[in-house]
Amino acid sequence: MKLTLLLLALALSSICYGQIETPEISLINQRIDSLDNAKVVLTEKLETLKLNWIQDQIEKVGVPKTGVNEQIVSHLAYTLSYNEDHEQANWVMHIILPAIATGNASRSNDFREDPLVTSGSSIEKDYFLKELKADGTYEYDGFGYDRGHLAPSADFRWSEKALSESYFYSNMSPQLGDFNRLKWAELENWMREYVTKHNTSLIIVTAPVLNSSLPKLERGVNDISIPNYFVKVALDVKNERGIGFILPHKKIKNPLESFMVSIDSIEQILGYDLFSKLDDKLENAIESHQNYKDWLPALQQNDVIGISLDRLPENAVNTRRVNGLIDSSKKQTVCGKVVSTKKHKKGHVFINLDKKFPNQIFSISIFQSSIKNFDYEPEVYLLDQEVCFTGKISEYNNTPNMIIEHSKQVKLLTEY
Repeated sequence: MKLTLLLLALALSSICYGQIETPEISLINQRIDSLDNAKVVLTEKLETLKLNWIQDQIEKVGVPKTGVNEQIVSHLAYTLSYNEDHEQANWVMHIILPAIATGNASRSNDFREDPLVTSGSSIEKDYFLKELKADGTYEYDGFGYDRGHLAPSADFRWSEKALSESYFYSNMSPQLGDFNRLKWAELENWMREYVTKHNTSLIIVTAPVLNSSLPKLERGVNDISIPNYFVKVALDVKNERGIGFILPHKKIKNPLESFMVSIDSIEQILGYDLFSKLDDKLENAIESHQNYKDWLPALQQNDVIGISLDRLPENAVNTRRVNGLIDSSKKQTVCGKVVSTKKHKKGHVFINLDKKFPNQIFSISIFQSSIKNFDYEPEVYLLDQEVCFTGKISEYNNTPNMIIEHSKQVKLLTEY
């Protein structure tokens, strides 16, 4: 009896859990496999077409002409000019595609020497040393600088091939961590957000500002130059827009728009034409364009760049000058547009000039005990006005802040 039950259980198990095969089921499974294979083939073909399109667009606008001894190197999704004297690229040109919105390739971190640089690119030992420990792990001795991508890997997440090639050392420049991971990363994010927001492509040129007086990474084996400035230029051919940024190589507190300049200005700084084949009429329209509003992320569309100095009263500063004036012992006058206000449930009023939370660059605090010194509701009356505040500047949560105790410390810009 037990044997019979066991055999019955095994039979039921094979029926319930074994592979069910009928001619119709087999046919459907074969069709699914065929579709999967076809998807792989089509995906690879689509990737190839996109990579070819990128090279066509780079060829169409023309790569920068530096006029220096250089090697032009073309990879699948970007082109660069390698400068052996500085052991890094003079510039890197790549294109951000709308496909980044759906791309799912992840960081490869396969940093490696660029095999196409005939003189030899920089290498791992230019940035740090690593020693194998007895337990099989590595101990790292860094030289104080990140391997900063010029063409960022995240711009290629639609293609594993292109993303992997972004880790060639020819695409790296030594960058301080507080620069590379903060404002520089924010700028890269701006460019990607612009692409997804406008459903367009951006041609990007990124360059370290190189010259013979730059310091070197002394512990590295190739004496890599450490740039004092980095530039990034974005060209939107479809919408005839262009913008440039020049950022000092340090920890930056000021907002990115403080570093916006026209493409013409970047070319003057670098000393060469960035888009050597661009149609003259289109080039003039794009390169002189400098409407920063077009480039702001969606959450910052109501932010402003700051009141120009020639409109300010005597001895007053705008929000772009505030960081150098943090001194709780001396009164200062700071002017800007009130872009956001908030009244706390306890009655305190908080005001941001020029940029809203969480990107605020200068804030005003009026505590509940001081509200009686105003004959208006500051959170209502001052909103959207250009206002000058006079008081002592301190710092709160890494943001310059001024505590206002009386309406006499507040004056509309039109009242001067």
